[in-house]
Amino acid sequence: MASGKINVAVENIFPLIKKFLYSDHEIFLRELVSNATDATLKLKHLANIGEANVTYDNPQIEIKIDKDNRTLHVTDQGLGMTMEEVNKYINELAFSGAEEFINQYKDSAKDSGIIGHFGLGFYSAFMVSEKVEIITKSHKDAPAAHWTCDGSPEYTLVEHDKTARGTEIILHIDSDSDEFLEETRIRELLTKYNKFMPIPIKFGTREETHEEGEGDDKKEIKETVDDIINNPTPAWTKKPSELKDENYTSFYRELYPMQFEEPLFHIHLNVDYPFALTGILYFPKLNNDLNIQKDRIQLYQNQVFVTDNVEGIVPEFLTMLRGVIDSPDIPLNVSRSYLQADGAVKKISNYITKKVADKLQSIFKNERENLEQKWNDIKMVIEYGMLSEEKFYDKAKKFNLFPTTDGTFLTLDELKEQTKEAQTDKDEKLIQLYAANAEEQHAYIQAAKDKGYTVLLLDSPIVGHLLQKLEQEDDKLGFVRVDADHIDKLIAKDEPQLSKLSDDEKETLKPLIEGVVPKEKYTVQLEAMDSEAAPFMITQPEFMRRMKEMQQTGGGGMFGGGFPEMYQLVVNVNHPLVSQILETKTKKKQERLIKQSLDLARLSQSLLKGEELTAFIKRSFDMIK
Repeated sequence: MASGKINVAVENIFPLIKKFLYSDHEIFLRELVSNATDATLKLKHLANIGEANVTYDNPQIEIKIDKDNRTLHVTDQGLGMTMEEVNKYINELAFSGAEEFINQYKDSAKDSGIIGHFGLGFYSAFMVSEKVEIITKSHKDAPAAHWTCDGSPEYTLVEHDKTARGTEIILHIDSDSDEFLEETRIRELLTKYNKFMPIPIKFGTREETHEEGEGDDKKEIKETVDDIINNPTPAWTKKPSELKDENYTSFYRELYPMQFEEPLFHIHLNVDYPFALTGILYFPKLNNDLNIQKDRIQLYQNQVFVTDNVEGIVPEFLTMLRGVIDSPDIPLNVSRSYLQADGAVKKISNYITKKVADKLQSIFKNERENLEQKWNDIKMVIEYGMLSEEKFYDKAKKFNLFPTTDGTFLTLDELKEQTKEAQTDKDEKLIQLYAANAEEQHAYIQAAKDKGYTVLLLDSPIVGHLLQKLEQEDDKLGFVRVDADHIDKLIAKDEPQLSKLSDDEKETLKPLIEGVVPKEKYTVQLEAMDSEAAPFMITQPEFMRRMKEMQQTGGGGMFGGGFPEMYQLVVNVNHPLVSQILETKTKKKQERLIKQSLDLARLSQSLLKGEELTAFIKRSFDMIK
């Protein structure tokens, strides 16, 4: 029998472990299962290179709860430890067994999948235990060892009669950690952290039913089988050539069992230099909601779950995607400060950006119709990426699509070429008309289309930022919403209209309208337009409206939020109703016609709400009467 003090630099290491080793005590099970996996993979590696004379077979890791004795057991069939190794790897706390193993076998162990966290990881068991035991039998010809520690620096180490190779960790759960004696809680933790561990994990048994025989001899057979709760070979660990579309879809359902919609695209990541990284990213259907749930990408280290907060590893615009990233170059105790400082992480982020851009470019080139069909479900990611990642912007300009109100799609180059062909003056600025809401802006869209314009349909909440960026890059390019302040000039440019009102009539009309229309919101502008165009049209300066929209989505801060509600009221002097306003004899009737015309224009822009909408409806009924 041996006894002694654990070799630690700090006398009160155990209270520190209980409080500060990890922020969340539930992590202990992840650490112990990771250690068990390491021990199993080490044995496999040694067997493969002839260093261990054992039969590897199909080892498992078993988790058991003994409520009566208040114990939790983690048992593996790995390489085990001799008494000397227990003393070295457990009692000398700062020593990492995995580190020594990898140094010893650094050439052949490079791809063994060893996690490398034995040492402090084991001591996380004391966060939930009043006593911990290790019963271990090495694959070498040596007696088994039994190590016991009650949470003080004192331990005992004696021989044990265990004959089966491997290690059993026994946690005597303390009184304030009862939750870890509940089957549902342990299953929850195993599913969260160890769902894709490379070694099968058994947690209890389950009953399976199958039929044997045929016809009248057919019998229903029930048998008890091990309940293996993990998938040791998830899709991302396989080569893309080994997988079909249905395999990717099936794995998506495995990751997100409550997600009923299938993903639109998948991207398989696989790189081994200058860093190691595998994974699969999925494009889900996205709407225009800026509050899209992020943190749906799961980060793994050698198939051990680390976190679903991948900020820093995945570019921010791709955090709206879903899937898995696995990299041994990221530690299990990953932190935000680590991610910000680590050079490998930046390379990983750049690689993922490039891979996503290349995949989308490939779909555009080979399956453009497929991309067009799904564009409205993924455009938020593309636009966000073009705004936040310059390298992605450079690539995405080639495949970023602009939907039109006719249901077609154009790239930026196609849009420019089409506009150039329609222009007589080739040096003129390339004005692209767009709508944000096809229904609300229908009248403006129709007026523009009647004049031969193609109207884009750009309705995402961040598109204003992107248009600004495109215009800054090309000063001959301009985007104007169909209800912007100079739409009247655009839609009338083919053949200028002559005014049906004399100058004197216009001088009378303008102050008449200004006397009814709120001056603090509207500037009245008289224009000679087609008589079939609306009598009153509300427009807003493109710059002011765009800056206001951009501020609502995080831009325009230099204006301090002081955007006034200012619009232009464009009065079509050639419309019969405008003439009728002039000819009406009583001031009350004139005001009522002006208010009604103004409210109709506001209604078309969704600017009529609350009491003003109620007043408009009442006035409309009165006029009908």
